[in-house]
Amino acid sequence: MSYAITIGPRRYRFDNLKTLLARATPERSGDQLAGIAASSAEERVAARMCLADLPLATFLQELLIPYEQDEVSRLIIDSHDTAAFAAIAHLTVGGFRDWLLSDAANPATLAAIAPGVTPEMAAAVSKLMRNQDLVLVAKKCRVITRFRNTQGLPGHMGVRLQPNHPTDDARGIAAAMLDGLLYGAGDAVIGINPASDSPEAIHTMLAMMDDVRQRYAIPTQSCVLTHVTSTLELINRGAPVDLVFQSVAGTEQANSGFGINLALLQEACDAARALQRGSVGNNVMYFETGQGSALSAGAHWGVDQQTCEVRAYAVARHFQPLLVNTVVGFIGPEYLYNGRQIIRAGLEDHFCGKLLGLPMGCDICYTNHAEADQDDMDTLLTLLGTAGIHFIIGVPGADDIMLGYQSTSFHDALYLRELLGLKRAPEFEDWLESMTITRGGRLQAQNGQPPLLGLMEAVA
Repeated sequence: MSYAITIGPRRYRFDNLKTLLARATPERSGDQLAGIAASSAEERVAARMCLADLPLATFLQELLIPYEQDEVSRLIIDSHDTAAFAAIAHLTVGGFRDWLLSDAANPATLAAIAPGVTPEMAAAVSKLMRNQDLVLVAKKCRVITRFRNTQGLPGHMGVRLQPNHPTDDARGIAAAMLDGLLYGAGDAVIGINPASDSPEAIHTMLAMMDDVRQRYAIPTQSCVLTHVTSTLELINRGAPVDLVFQSVAGTEQANSGFGINLALLQEACDAARALQRGSVGNNVMYFETGQGSALSAGAHWGVDQQTCEVRAYAVARHFQPLLVNTVVGFIGPEYLYNGRQIIRAGLEDHFCGKLLGLPMGCDICYTNHAEADQDDMDTLLTLLGTAGIHFIIGVPGADDIMLGYQSTSFHDALYLRELLGLKRAPEFEDWLESMTITRGGRLQAQNGQPPLLGLMEAVA
């Protein structure tokens, strides 16, 4: 089905729904690279005007990627909750935006409709929204998950302690863990990106983190961000696996490039749940995403990169994860060229994920060849904190020496907590108090022998 609108003397025609969505997307380098972006600001406005009048139900009738050729499309349609959708089924995309911004859209009603919102609906409405709209609506969405602590409570924000090391050196990893814990970071997860794919090396890292966790009774979860097949192998070996990690994308073809499909993810999810390692819940999956992954794999089907990204959230939602985060600027300037595009993409991703009912975090980051700097990251950090981000990344000095990109630091989390009065996960906050690392939620000066000093000795 084609769509058309006349603006003054010009008539704009969009051949199908995927073209309409692509032309309505805010400017970004990835869509320009794919040759699907609007050719002018006027064409972008025309597409948004067309999109605003489109009934939400259209997205259930006109699929962007054929049902028969893509298991993500099948998942989206087959899992759609028609009863939840009924409350908004009469709305257009523009009407949906107005409703989301109204007092009628409160945490309870947003949670109720989430199973009825498809990724394409969420992506479409985000294209009509200003940055402030994305912040306001995301702030109203509440998603709570649990494993050894509780993530997503109102007024709380977690931090993934990311102690990466370029050679997987145990003492280097331990030093970063100690640094982060003494800054009150690590309640979302202590998660290592391994330099090696060796199962033995990964097993060693898992055992080391689990030993530290048990030695100090830390109410958090650990994860080595290796491929899901490696995690399955390690579960079968008896390794202390808390969370199963996997990068996911929004098309079957892109996920095939990652070496995964829905059946494999289900197998891993079932295996991790069967371990029953959580103490307050059993949300065992940790997913990462990022705009441009499907396009970089040539697996985007002509769909704009932001809509492909939100389709990845349907994959994540199916497995009831503990954590999901968009690694927003990691893929590079070919997909998000500068700070402005990274900021917009981060707000879109967070809004769409929360609207779909996901516990969304963000790796607020950029590569060194992007037209961005740490001031841009400060801006996005502050906006996402205001919008109710579930968790951010904590890297020593904000400079990941293993992955070679710029992220956020333990100090950045302290800034955001101070600015917005954000607490850590309550179980983790209580532990910090018991260790005299914090008092009343604030870091304490450590006189004499600091707590956790034996952590380094444990890996000597």
